Amino acid sequence: MLHITAHPYSLQFKRPAATSRGSLHTRAVVFLRATDSEQPGIGGWGECGPLPGLSVDDRPDFLAQVTHICGLINRGQPVEALDLTAFPSLIFGLEMAQRDLYTGGQQRLFSTPFSRGEAPLATHGLIWMDTPANVLQQIESKLAQGFRVIKLKVGALPLADECAMLATIRQHYPADKVTLRLDANGAFTPENALENLHQLAKFDIHFLEQPLRAGQAQAMAAICATSPIPIALDEELIGVREPAARRALVETIRPQHLIIKPALLGGLAISEEWIRLAESLGCAWWINSMLESNLGLNALCQWTSRLDNQRVHGLGTGQLFTNNIPAPLRLEGPLLSLDPTGQWDLTVIDPRIIL
Repeated sequence: MLHITAHPYSLQFKRPAATSRGSLHTRAVVFLRATDSEQPGIGGWGECGPLPGLSVDDRPDFLAQVTHICGLINRGQPVEALDLTAFPSLIFGLEMAQRDLYTGGQQRLFSTPFSRGEAPLATHGLIWMDTPANVLQQIESKLAQGFRVIKLKVGALPLADECAMLATIRQHYPADKVTLRLDANGAFTPENALENLHQLAKFDIHFLEQPLRAGQAQAMAAICATSPIPIALDEELIGVREPAARRALVETIRPQHLIIKPALLGGLAISEEWIRLAESLGCAWWINSMLESNLGLNALCQWTSRLDNQRVHGLGTGQLFTNNIPAPLRLEGPLLSLDPTGQWDLTVIDPRIIL
């Protein structure tokens, strides 16, 4: 019989993480431990936790709801019989915990070149919002480390300042040397979006995520049809669960790219449905992490490597937190790798647990 326990944990950022929704100093997550009476001595681990101001399940009673749902499972309710649509990050965590349990509880959820330690995964360099001088410093640091795909937030500073930063980058790093991806997080309006995009297009941008706030499908469709920069949907996908609604959304807007974040969209299975839809409609797709700990990041990397081991996705680096879960994940420049002989220290979650 499946048994799930919930273990709340507060990840501490090394430095405040500035987003369009404010600065984050901590990241509240809940680790899930799955056991099964038919597999004594084995425990699988998952991770869930909404992102403030963004996730569908960002609610003050999230931990209480997770505890309640774990209780239902522990009393014999099958996970697949529960309506968890209001808790997309919990779906991701339960998928992860169960898969880890049934593959032996060793944090090897998929057998891939990444999980076997045979091939690393490349990730883009994420630049946090800051003053123009500090943003340039972040970019120079990433480039010095070997990153050749940079993701930069736009829309927080005056457009002239952002264009000046991009011009400085392109003076030293042309498009054949460094790929630039931009994320507006819905900062533009239907009235100024196209003009902003034409200004930004001068700097050879790979794509720009979410120019408008979600929920303006017709305006977004008009932008996608005429933008000089390919457009990616990100926040627009959140909360769209039904297959017919997903297809209608993408067919209406016709974006060039989709950004896939399993903890926001409702887990790996739903994310794979989004990917199949994207491919059927000729959209490119990219997998992005969502400030997970090393446990969640490991699962995301293994899943990514099963689907696409060649392109540069937006995976976390595991270096954001002072109290991350000690893990055999390694970052060398832009390359993430997993040492399959390395050790996980999961006692930091709860030292009373016998692993």
